[in-house]
Amino acid sequence: MGSLSIWHWMVVLVIIMVVFGGRGKISSLMGDFAHGIKAFKKGMAEDEKVAETKSEPAKSIDHSAAGGATKPEAERHAS
Repeated sequence: MGSLSIWHWMVVLVIIMVVFGGRGKISSLMGDFAHGIKAFKKGMAEDEKVAETKSEPAKSIDHSAAGGATKPEAERHAS
């Protein structure tokens, strides 16, 4: 029961041939996969270019413009 006979291997071989077809089928699948990866990378590069052209200057907080305290906290409590 645990081993496979020649007939089991023949059935597996027929199924593999039906699924993958004849000659060149695997190489064409891999070529299509490579074209998909290249298109994805190209799309990502185009998105980065668009993001670079629309970039805004970095926002910062101006602490001197924050109203009220001109002395540090320790000096205010000491006086």
